[in-house]
Amino acid sequence: MALEKSTQELEQGDVAPDFDLPGTDGEQYSLADFREYDAVLVVFTCNHCPYAKAKIDALNGIASDYEAVAVVGINSNDATTYPEDSFERMAELADDVIEYDAYLRDESQDVARAYDAACTPDPFLFSNEDDAFRLAYHGRLDDAANPDDEPSGEPGFEMRAIIDTVLAGETVEQEFRPARGCSIKWK
Repeated sequence: MALEKSTQELEQGDVAPDFDLPGTDGEQYSLADFREYDAVLVVFTCNHCPYAKAKIDALNGIASDYEAVAVVGINSNDATTYPEDSFERMAELADDVIEYDAYLRDESQDVARAYDAACTPDPFLFSNEDDAFRLAYHGRLDDAANPDDEPSGEPGFEMRAIIDTVLAGETVEQEFRPARGCSIKWK
């Protein structure tokens, strides 16, 4: 496990890089499929990383509690070297554990590169502005730095406050706080 912190390449207001990826539900997804939502939380994640696994409940809670926000997990890890990150295992977890609006496979890793994703989990919150998703915030979900740590608030608390700001139509003033997790497993 190589510990990595997210980096900030996309700037607030940048348009989200589009994607066309298969979902664990058998459907193909692009950003346009989420245009009815006020915001999209794109999270680069995986099945095996303890940091990513520790945030599943927080992400499930956001997906459950916010009807106006789509939670989209994207797994870009090399499944040849890390079989636990295979599409088949993703589908099993989506059936049993994961309650995101979509769990997608980035086999080519092109989407992770377009977002400059660095770790799992690496969350990007986009607001829907005039039918374009623009970056509102990129950074950690909460202040629990390690998989066994408890956040100082409820799981996902920091991101929930930022989501509330976006849904209120306000500009996010929160400074970048890097996410921390396993490095994306590049081919």
